[in-house]
Amino acid sequence: MANWSFLTSHGRALLCIARDPEVRLRDIAASLDITERRAYSIVTNLTEAGYVVKDKEGRRNYYRIQDHLPLPESTGRDQAIGDVLDLLAGTAARPPRARRNPLPPKTEPEMPSPP
Repeated sequence: MANWSFLTSHGRALLCIARDPEVRLRDIAASLDITERRAYSIVTNLTEAGYVVKDKEGRRNYYRIQDHLPLPESTGRDQAIGDVLDLLAGTAARPPRARRNPLPPKTEPEMPSPP
């Protein structure tokens, strides 16, 4: 049987970051069965493309996914990367995102005062 993956290494790395924004390159490499150098290259590609923002605190990197950005492929639908990550990782694996178009607060109709 052939050894293949449904997702590219870039997609799988993005999924690792979605599950744990504090993930280390070493852990991404181990999870994807690639070298740390390759993991660094993939995260750099994702950062340069704007899908990941890297925040550095001391010696640690923390990652934020720009989940509002569209998929790089033209799928004929306006699909954001965050929607796909929610589907693959499950909403419990990621912190909740703010709604893109928040609804106005629901107000209860006022009841007339008794006479």
